[in-house]
Amino acid sequence: MINAVLIFNNTGQPRLTKFYTQIDTQTQQSLISQIYHLVAQRPPTACNFLPLPPLLSQGASSAASSEPSDAPTQITYRNYATLSFIMISTSTESPLALIDLIQVFVEALDRLFENVCELDLIFGYETMHATLDEMVVGGVVVETSLDKIVQGVKSQEGSIGKKRAMDAASSAVGRAGLPGLGGWR
Repeated sequence: MINAVLIFNNTGQPRLTKFYTQIDTQTQQSLISQIYHLVAQRPPTACNFLPLPPLLSQGASSAASSEPSDAPTQITYRNYATLSFIMISTSTESPLALIDLIQVFVEALDRLFENVCELDLIFGYETMHATLDEMVVGGVVVETSLDKIVQGVKSQEGSIGKKRAMDAASSAVGRAGLPGLGGWR
């Protein structure tokens, strides 16, 4: 099970923090800070997998009500330019599969934003969250097909765009003093 997905920039600012297990806010903040420091200190030649330190894994597993307390937790990460993509999972998840999942996530973002950069993630956070939600639901991977993920996000954005256009038209009608749809019978 995936417990959390995190994205940091080089200075340690989180660009995405998505927890799939119930952890209090103070513990989340501590985990975020400590995991960033663990990943940032690793040399580029080191492998992209590491176990969660005992102190952190005790805090994470005791806070997760659905996970057994003896389930070891691992960190899988991958660096792209100025961003680090991190997945925290139980040891039942394959680290190689998580590396592939991170790659699919980045490729989907790249297709959706057309050459994605950090600013795209800041200003297009809805698209970033929608992409992750197409891939992972409740900590379980549900989709890995790049085409299906991109298509799902685009269809969500299309329906959101239509709703925004309808809302804008409705407010424009109201500002113009014209009867809205509620006045038509």
